[in-house]
Amino acid sequence: MLTRLSRLGPALPRLLSHPPARFVSQSKPTGTAGSAAVTELHPAAENAGHGEVSKYVKNPDYHGFSSDPVVDEWNMKVGFFFGVSVALVIGGTFIHYLPDHGMRQWARREAERVIQQREKEGLPLIGEDYYDRNKIAMPTGGRGE
Repeated sequence: MLTRLSRLGPALPRLLSHPPARFVSQSKPTGTAGSAAVTELHPAAENAGHGEVSKYVKNPDYHGFSSDPVVDEWNMKVGFFFGVSVALVIGGTFIHYLPDHGMRQWARREAERVIQQREKEGLPLIGEDYYDRNKIAMPTGGRGE
Protein backbone atom coordinates (compact mmCIF):
# COMPACT_ATOMS: atom_id res chain seq x y z
CA MET A 1 0.00 0.00 0.00
CA LEU A 2 2.80 2.39 0.87
CA THR A 3 4.58 1.59 -2.40
CA ARG A 4 1.50 2.65 -4.34
CA LEU A 5 1.31 5.89 -2.39
CA SER A 6 5.00 6.57 -2.97
CA ARG A 7 4.42 6.32 -6.75
CA LEU A 8 2.12 9.31 -6.57
CA GLY A 9 5.03 11.37 -5.29
CA PRO A 10 4.45 15.11 -5.50
CA ALA A 11 0.81 14.67 -6.64
CA LEU A 12 -0.25 13.20 -3.27
CA PRO A 13 -0.63 16.51 -1.37
CA ARG A 14 -2.62 17.98 -4.25
CA LEU A 15 -4.97 14.95 -4.32
CA LEU A 16 -5.54 15.11 -0.57
CA SER A 17 -6.24 18.87 -0.55
CA HIS A 18 -8.82 18.59 -3.38
CA PRO A 19 -10.92 15.44 -2.97
CA PRO A 20 -12.30 13.99 -6.19
CA ALA A 21 -15.65 15.42 -7.24
CA ARG A 22 -18.47 13.97 -9.30
CA PHE A 23 -19.34 15.99 -12.36
CA VAL A 24 -22.90 15.60 -13.62
CA SER A 25 -24.40 17.28 -16.63
CA GLN A 26 -27.09 19.78 -15.69
CA SER A 27 -28.41 20.12 -19.24
CA LYS A 28 -31.85 18.82 -20.22
CA PRO A 29 -31.84 15.25 -21.57
CA THR A 30 -32.07 15.05 -25.32
CA GLY A 31 -33.70 11.66 -25.33
CA THR A 32 -30.71 9.89 -26.78
CA ALA A 33 -29.64 6.62 -25.29
CA GLY A 34 -26.76 7.07 -22.91
CA SER A 35 -27.80 10.44 -21.59
CA ALA A 36 -25.58 11.61 -18.76
CA ALA A 37 -28.30 13.50 -16.92
CA VAL A 38 -29.01 12.32 -13.43
CA THR A 39 -32.66 12.01 -12.51
CA GLU A 40 -34.19 11.49 -9.10
CA LEU A 41 -34.74 7.78 -8.44
CA HIS A 42 -37.58 8.20 -5.97
CA PRO A 43 -39.79 11.18 -6.75
CA ALA A 44 -41.26 13.03 -3.80
CA ALA A 45 -44.84 12.24 -2.75
CA GLU A 46 -46.06 15.62 -4.02
CA ASN A 47 -44.70 14.90 -7.51
CA ALA A 48 -46.17 11.39 -7.65
CA GLY A 49 -49.67 12.72 -8.32
CA HIS A 50 -51.42 10.99 -5.43
CA GLY A 51 -51.90 11.88 -1.80
CA GLU A 52 -50.43 8.75 -0.20
CA VAL A 53 -48.06 9.58 2.62
CA SER A 54 -45.81 7.09 4.37
CA LYS A 55 -46.94 5.98 7.82
CA TYR A 56 -43.51 7.01 9.08
CA VAL A 57 -44.09 10.58 7.88
CA LYS A 58 -47.46 10.77 9.64
CA ASN A 59 -46.23 9.01 12.78
CA PRO A 60 -42.42 8.91 13.23
CA ASP A 61 -42.88 6.46 16.13
CA TYR A 62 -44.80 3.96 13.97
CA HIS A 63 -44.44 0.42 15.37
CA GLY A 64 -46.42 -1.48 12.74
CA PHE A 65 -49.49 -2.38 14.79
CA SER A 66 -52.01 0.24 13.62
CA SER A 67 -52.17 3.41 11.53
CA ASP A 68 -53.66 5.33 14.48
CA PRO A 69 -50.70 6.56 16.62
CA VAL A 70 -52.49 6.07 19.97
CA VAL A 71 -53.68 2.55 19.15
CA ASP A 72 -50.29 1.72 17.61
CA GLU A 73 -48.42 2.67 20.78
CA TRP A 74 -50.94 0.91 23.06
CA ASN A 75 -50.79 -2.30 20.98
CA MET A 76 -46.99 -2.15 20.99
CA LYS A 77 -46.88 -1.83 24.78
CA VAL A 78 -49.41 -4.64 25.32
CA GLY A 79 -47.64 -6.86 22.80
CA PHE A 80 -44.25 -6.39 24.36
CA PHE A 81 -45.65 -6.81 27.88
CA PHE A 82 -47.20 -10.16 27.06
CA GLY A 83 -44.50 -11.23 24.64
CA VAL A 84 -41.53 -10.47 26.84
CA SER A 85 -42.53 -10.08 30.47
CA VAL A 86 -45.24 -12.68 30.81
CA ALA A 87 -43.55 -15.17 28.49
CA LEU A 88 -40.26 -14.97 30.37
CA VAL A 89 -41.77 -15.03 33.85
CA ILE A 90 -44.42 -17.69 33.29
CA GLY A 91 -42.21 -19.66 30.91
CA GLY A 92 -39.30 -19.64 33.35
CA THR A 93 -41.56 -20.65 36.22
CA PHE A 94 -43.07 -23.45 34.16
CA ILE A 95 -39.66 -24.83 33.19
CA HIS A 96 -38.38 -24.55 36.79
CA TYR A 97 -41.29 -26.53 38.21
CA LEU A 98 -41.35 -29.27 35.57
CA PRO A 99 -41.19 -32.74 37.10
CA ASP A 100 -37.83 -34.44 37.51
CA HIS A 101 -36.94 -35.70 34.03
CA GLY A 102 -36.00 -39.38 34.23
CA MET A 103 -36.45 -39.23 38.03
CA ARG A 104 -32.71 -38.65 38.47
CA GLN A 105 -33.06 -36.51 41.59
CA TRP A 106 -35.45 -38.99 43.20
CA ALA A 107 -33.09 -41.90 42.41
CA ARG A 108 -30.18 -40.11 44.07
CA ARG A 109 -32.23 -39.27 47.18
CA GLU A 110 -33.47 -42.88 47.40
CA ALA A 111 -29.91 -44.26 47.02
CA GLU A 112 -28.63 -41.97 49.78
CA ARG A 113 -31.51 -43.07 52.05
CA VAL A 114 -30.78 -46.79 51.42
CA ILE A 115 -27.04 -46.27 52.05
CA GLN A 116 -27.71 -44.53 55.37
CA GLN A 117 -30.14 -47.30 56.41
CA ARG A 118 -27.66 -50.10 55.52
CA GLU A 119 -24.80 -48.31 57.31
CA LYS A 120 -26.99 -47.92 60.41
CA GLU A 121 -27.86 -51.64 60.36
CA GLY A 122 -24.21 -52.64 59.75
CA LEU A 123 -24.96 -54.34 56.41
CA PRO A 124 -22.75 -54.08 53.33
CA LEU A 125 -23.93 -51.52 50.79
CA ILE A 126 -24.35 -54.22 48.13
CA GLY A 127 -24.62 -57.85 49.16
CA GLU A 128 -22.69 -60.70 47.57
CA ASP A 129 -25.85 -62.28 46.30
CA TYR A 130 -27.69 -59.38 44.79
CA TYR A 131 -30.18 -61.87 43.36
CA ASP A 132 -31.42 -64.94 45.22
CA ARG A 133 -29.58 -67.90 43.62
CA ASN A 134 -32.51 -70.23 44.26
CA LYS A 135 -34.79 -68.13 42.05
CA ILE A 136 -32.42 -67.98 39.06
CA ALA A 137 -32.78 -70.80 36.54
CA MET A 138 -29.23 -71.72 35.50
CA PRO A 139 -28.61 -73.60 32.24
CA THR A 140 -27.27 -77.12 32.45
CA GLY A 141 -23.65 -77.75 31.61
CA GLY A 142 -24.15 -80.42 28.91
CA ARG A 143 -24.19 -79.87 25.16
CA GLY A 144 -26.99 -80.95 22.94
CA GLU A 145 -29.55 -81.32 25.71
